[in-house]
Amino acid sequence: MKQTLLAIVGAALGGLLGYKGFFWMLGQGFYGLILPGGLLGLGASIGKTRSIWLAAGFGCAALALGILTEWQHAPFTKDKGFVYFLLHITDNPPVTLLMIAIGGALGFWVPYRRMDPPRRLGGSSP
Repeated sequence: MKQTLLAIVGAALGGLLGYKGFFWMLGQGFYGLILPGGLLGLGASIGKTRSIWLAAGFGCAALALGILTEWQHAPFTKDKGFVYFLLHITDNPPVTLLMIAIGGALGFWVPYRRMDPPRRLGGSSP
């Protein structure tokens, strides 16, 4: 339980750092939309968990954070609402969608590869 809580807190802090870091990098002239999801996953990997569902949840959270960050950065001019943005997300440039997807994949993969293997039920190891 302690490791799971550590992973959740690490994900929250990493996501916040990635969100702020994206806008800092944008001010420097760089477009690093992978950063929010990637740092969320990196923060989540601090704790070793046993559940693939938690890693999947981190991946979904990383994807959502990437979408939210892009909406904050560049909402559509026709309608600045979040629902309109979600309904027309495919109107974004392919590189933007690719960066959001890679950030979501990193949000899943980094904590997933740090998972403890499942415990075996009885028997000796081969």
